[in-house]
Amino acid sequence: MKNLKKTIALLSALAMAGTMLAGCGKTGGDDTKTTTAAAKDETTKAGETTTAATVAEAKDTNKHLVIYIWNDEFKKMFETYYLKDHPLPDGYTYDFVLNPNKDNVYQNKLDEAISKQADAADDDKIDMFLIEADYALKYVNSDATKDVKTVGITDDDLKNQYEYTKQIATDSNGVLKGVSWQATPGLFVYRRSIAKTVFGTDDPAKVQEQLADWDKFDAAAKTVKEKTSGKVTMLSGYADSYRTFSNNVAKPWVADNKIVVDDNITKWIDQTKTFTDNGYNQKTSLWDDNWTKGQGPNGNVFGYFYSTWGINFTLLGNSLATQVKDGGKEEVGNGIYGDWAACEGPQSYYWGGTWLAAAAGGNNDAIVADIMKYFTVDTKSMEAYSRASQDYVNNKEAIKNITSSNYSSAFLGGQDHISLFAKSAEKINLKNISAYDQGLNEGIQTAMSDYFNGKSTKEAAYDNFYTIATTKYPELKK
Repeated sequence: MKNLKKTIALLSALAMAGTMLAGCGKTGGDDTKTTTAAAKDETTKAGETTTAATVAEAKDTNKHLVIYIWNDEFKKMFETYYLKDHPLPDGYTYDFVLNPNKDNVYQNKLDEAISKQADAADDDKIDMFLIEADYALKYVNSDATKDVKTVGITDDDLKNQYEYTKQIATDSNGVLKGVSWQATPGLFVYRRSIAKTVFGTDDPAKVQEQLADWDKFDAAAKTVKEKTSGKVTMLSGYADSYRTFSNNVAKPWVADNKIVVDDNITKWIDQTKTFTDNGYNQKTSLWDDNWTKGQGPNGNVFGYFYSTWGINFTLLGNSLATQVKDGGKEEVGNGIYGDWAACEGPQSYYWGGTWLAAAAGGNNDAIVADIMKYFTVDTKSMEAYSRASQDYVNNKEAIKNITSSNYSSAFLGGQDHISLFAKSAEKINLKNISAYDQGLNEGIQTAMSDYFNGKSTKEAAYDNFYTIATTKYPELKK
C-alpha cells in the first residue's frame, strides 16, 4: 500500500475517454451506488470452489464488499447467478458503485477512489473493480491491482482459460492482475428475413459465402441496397465495422511516443466514406438512439458486427419488448426475436471483454477470490451461465461441453453460434494492443465523422484527430 498513492499519477497520465463497451448499456450516473443486504449463509455444497462457510473462515477484515462497475451487466450476473449459488455469510453487505464510461467518467471516478484507498474507511475501500480491454494495461501495470495469486487464484485454476485473456491482464513483470469470465471473438449478425429477400436464403453458411472477404462484403452492400430499393442498408453507422479493422492492425497505436495510423485504420476510413456516400449506412453513431432502433422490430439494417457480449447483452436487449401481464412485467419477442443469425463475416476479430481485478488495499480477498473462481474458473458454473445467458465464457472445457451437445439459440433462430465463436476465438491475437487504445480508437472515430458526412476534408479530419489525441495524451506526438 505504500506505493498506492503514487499510482494515481500514472492513472491520470494515461486517462482515457470511454464508450467502447458502453453499448452494453447506457446506465447510471456519477457514483450511482446500489446497496443490498447479503443473502443468508447455507450449508457447503459438494463441488463448489468456495462457500459462504469457507469465506467466513478466511476472516476477511471487513464485511462490506465494494465493486466498481460502468454498467449493470456484472451486477445482474452477481445477483442472478453468484448469490443464488453462493450466498454471502451473515452480516455481509455489498455495494456496486456505478459510473458510466462516457466522457471517461468511470476511469476518473475510479482513479479518484484509488488515490484515497489507503486512508478510506473500511466500508469505503474498493475490493474489486472491472476493467476493459482498451485500457486494461493502464491498471494492470500499476500498484492499483493485486496479483491474483495473492488473492487465491492458482495456475491450475487458469488452465482452461484462453491464453489471450491472460496475456492482456499480465503486467510487464509477468504477473497476472485480472481474470475474465468471457472471451470476445466477433461475428457478423444479420436479419434472416432480409437475407432471404436479398440473397434468397437465410442459411448462415450460404450468407457467409456472400460476405467471405471485404470485396464480397462491399459488393453485398450494393446488392442489399438494390434488392430493397434503398429501404435497407448494409450497416447502421460510421463505426459499425471499425473493430473488425482495428483489431487486425499490424502495428500498435503508439511507438516511441509517436502516434501510428495503421493501414487497416486507413482502410476503414476509405470503406466508411464509400458506404456513406453510396447510402450503404444510415450515418448513425454507435449506441445512439437511431443505431439502437435499427436493431428493433422496425429496424431496416441488414446486420451488425458484434462480439459475444454484443449478442447476448446488447442485441438481445434491443430486440425484446416489455409487456405487462397479470400485474407483472416480462420480456417477450416482438417480431424480430428469432429473426437474427450469425456468420463469420469478412475477417476474424475480437471486441472488448471485461476483467475482474482485485483492488490493492481491499479487505475482502476471500470473497473476491470466490467470485473470480465462480465466474472465471469453475467449469460447471461457467457452463450453466453460458447456456442461460448465451454469453461465450472463458473456459475451454465448458465451451467443449456446450458445442458437443445439441445447443441452439432461439434468439438466433435455432442456430448454434457458440461453435462459430469457438472457431474464431482461437485466432485472437493481442500483440498490438497498447495502453492508449481506448482514447485513440475513439478519437479517430470522432474526428472522421465530419469527413464522412461531408463537413470537412480528410486532411482536416486527421488534423482534428491529432489535436484530440495530443490533448488527451500530451506525451504523444504526431
